Amino acid sequence: MYYVTKQIEISGSHSLDLSYPSKCSALHGHNWIITVHCRAAQLNPDGMVTDFTHIKQLLTSTLDHANFNEVLPFNPTAENIARWICEKIPNCYRVDVQESAGNTASYVAD
Repeated sequence: MYYVTKQIEISGSHSLDLSYPSKCSALHGHNWIITVHCRAAQLNPDGMVTDFTHIKQLLTSTLDHANFNEVLPFNPTAENIARWICEKIPNCYRVDVQESAGNTASYVAD
């Protein structure tokens, strides 16, 4: 099995639609650190699991310096963002989304 990991930092804002009062319901931003984990039993014809550049392009073109509420079709919690990224990237099995020091959400595909 081959494994690759890509980590990237992006800037983005969001506001959360929560069932309780929270300061996170107001628009605010983070410098997000996103770690994408991919694996494959066989390498593609280019000798890769997944091209690091393709991962970066997806994340930066969609999320970097964006209001996540405007570009994502769901409540943009770190957990939901992790799942969305995992579903978009070929061979991805895990995504970690850190929105601030000490606050990281992970999604692992079953």
